[in-house]
Amino acid sequence: MKLFSSILSYRVTSVLKLSLGLLGVFLFLDTSLHASRVKDLALVGGGRENQLVGYGLVIGLAGDGDSNSQGTLRAVGNALQRFGIAVDASQIKAKNVAAVMVTADIGAFLKNGSRMDVTVASMGDAKTLQGGVLLQTPLLGADGRVYAVAQGAIAIGGFLGGAGGAGGATVQKNHPTVGLITDGAIVEREIPAKVVTDGILSLQLHNPDFTSAARMADAINNVYPSSASARDAASVDVVLPEIYRGREVAFLADMGQIEVTPDTMARIVINERTGTIVATSTVRLSQVAISLGSLTITVSNNVGVSQPNSFNNSGQTVAVPSTQTAVDEVKGGFTVVDEIPSIERLASALNALGVSTREMMAIFQSLKRSGALQAELVIN
Repeated sequence: MKLFSSILSYRVTSVLKLSLGLLGVFLFLDTSLHASRVKDLALVGGGRENQLVGYGLVIGLAGDGDSNSQGTLRAVGNALQRFGIAVDASQIKAKNVAAVMVTADIGAFLKNGSRMDVTVASMGDAKTLQGGVLLQTPLLGADGRVYAVAQGAIAIGGFLGGAGGAGGATVQKNHPTVGLITDGAIVEREIPAKVVTDGILSLQLHNPDFTSAARMADAINNVYPSSASARDAASVDVVLPEIYRGREVAFLADMGQIEVTPDTMARIVINERTGTIVATSTVRLSQVAISLGSLTITVSNNVGVSQPNSFNNSGQTVAVPSTQTAVDEVKGGFTVVDEIPSIERLASALNALGVSTREMMAIFQSLKRSGALQAELVIN
């Protein structure tokens, strides 16, 4: 009997431990599902990117270039002078050449000789950049200094065909006047970056929020006690631990793996041009009644003909216009929406009304004006 009790007690204890262990795993998975790494939520101060821009020429466009604009002609003349060829700009035909602007983002830690992508966009009236090659173009920063040089063949990810063909019909895919050169620029000047100042580094949140900043500081302090403090909604200051003195890169790598659950603001973003609606999970709606109805008025104009009788010399054939008006009104009814704790129930309530995307946009605007929508409404 004692042996049976011992076995039963052992089994109950084992099952209890297993259940508690599984519960811990499930709780861990539940919290980590919405967590992100520090390196994905924030940028290290001093490690920002910088924008570069340059003016260049794309050649080899087979008659699809600029239509002999003065700016392009002068640029071609200047390019030829660099090779010791003096040509009058009025004698140059630039149908195979297009003037373009070249843009790129240079990272803070790119060294001399590193490569980066550049975007090329036509400035003139060139039809396409398909098959073109960008001539060597210096890329300048906001201070006017050259930081990189770009050159290479352009990929536009589309095409323009049939231009100038019979009937003037053309076939176009994507935007053929904008292209990309992968690894098309070589860094010639490194941008100095200082990450740690007086033993302190700063993390700059991509999406500033007081709650997210406080959570990030707490998560870092759990691993490195008393090292992080939230300065404001966008910045978290971290003191470099003593064991990482002289090993700042190792500390950034280890700290970047710490997981934080960021907070999201209640926000609904509406893009009226594309009919897209995006809402965060924190959107709340107070108790409200919604009525939806539509009124459609159709006006059609028709032209009839009045024909005189036979053998009537005094009669004339005249056009008789007529107008017909039809009114179609859909009856509306109030739908009471109780206090909704999630965007899922809000979407279900609106879908139950059978509304279209355009009508849903109007409903969100009306809810915001009425004060029932507890969220920020952004309309693009």
